[in-house]
Amino acid sequence: MSALKDAIGRAVDGLADELESLSHRIHANPELGYQEVKASGWLSEFLAAKGFKVEKGVAGVETAFRATIETGEGPTIAILCEYDALPGIGHACGHNVIATSGAGAGAALATVRGQLPKGRIQVVGTPAEEGGGGKMKLIEGGVFKDVDCAMMIHGLDRNVLHADLLGIVRVNFDFTGQAAHAAADPWQGVNALDAVIQTFNAISALRQQVRPDVRIHGIITNGGQAPNIIPEAASATFYVRAATLEYMWEVYRKVVACAEGAARATGAQLRTVQLPTIYEPMKRNETLLGVFKANLERLGVTPEAPDPNRLGSSDIGNVSQVMPAIQPYIRIAENGTPIHSRARDGGEDAGHDHGRPPRRPSPRPPGEGRVHGAQVAAWPPSSRPRSRTCLLCGAGRSATCTPSRGTDSSSSPPTGSRPSTSCSRTRSRRRAGSSPR
Repeated sequence: MSALKDAIGRAVDGLADELESLSHRIHANPELGYQEVKASGWLSEFLAAKGFKVEKGVAGVETAFRATIETGEGPTIAILCEYDALPGIGHACGHNVIATSGAGAGAALATVRGQLPKGRIQVVGTPAEEGGGGKMKLIEGGVFKDVDCAMMIHGLDRNVLHADLLGIVRVNFDFTGQAAHAAADPWQGVNALDAVIQTFNAISALRQQVRPDVRIHGIITNGGQAPNIIPEAASATFYVRAATLEYMWEVYRKVVACAEGAARATGAQLRTVQLPTIYEPMKRNETLLGVFKANLERLGVTPEAPDPNRLGSSDIGNVSQVMPAIQPYIRIAENGTPIHSRARDGGEDAGHDHGRPPRRPSPRPPGEGRVHGAQVAAWPPSSRPRSRTCLLCGAGRSATCTPSRGTDSSSSPPTGSRPSTSCSRTRSRRRAGSSPR
């Protein structure tokens, strides 16, 4: 098995330039959920060129795909790709890295398919994770019916084996009032915006009375047309999250009651629309996590404990409820970089150009472990080390960046003790005054 993993590692090294280019192309062309025509097309073309049989539009979802290689009768393992962007801030969740890491893992395995055990590898393109519930549609459409287990990685500012995900329900509140001139006849109006503001205030009070794992957050989607018109229509969207679905629904009912009370207080009419994309909590699978951990340690990487205060939701949770699934987190940004931020997207405020994924951490010197395939997909060409590895299988080889002696504490590797050498390119960039992420 060790020889096979080394062969896969060499395959990843050979694919690295292609994967990096693909990651940057997706990053530079952000597409919202169910609109990822370019990203899904590029990923499908890449996998087809590596020998996969590619099915586009699976489960009736235009931007979903399934790419398969087969070595005989045996288990089916799915590697999942996400590639939708966020409105306004692009790939600030790193889905370009998720996409190319998944496609790259599949392509590397395809190069050694003759040495693989019997079974199937499927790289599944899952659109619209950012609220659209793409994986839910693929589950309902039977895409995972014959899959034995699923895996994917997610970028973060640290290496974490598993983090709990919250269940989430989304709701729209649409208030209707009565328009009137705000100065001449305000007593003739019913202010729908007041109802929205009262809803926010009531929910702010509710937050004192819920468990620590609960998250309630929302935005005003319509606040009126002009200051001199009493708003006759106003709307807000809220997300309600909790560690269990049972408690999530309990809190959801209280949130709806806040909106109903605001409507009654202001005289506005309320229409409540619960959105159908309900994400479930992540179910932990110790067997898969144990294998992944062993491969991380083979690379010299020790996973960190998750921060219990950093909580989110994803439709990979729904997948984990119907089959064994994991979503480890791989460091692709400096510690403390927030998710869904312009710093995470790689904007100029983070110290480098828009459209470029996060800078890599300093590489480990030869003999101290390998770098991550997920990180390679995110690194700019000017700072990429020459050795890559497949994180899904743990294969790889030592980095070959030109070392230079030094004691600069800022060149510490992502994990472990600080080495006595650091990458000369990293050191020269720091001497020039470039700030880390």
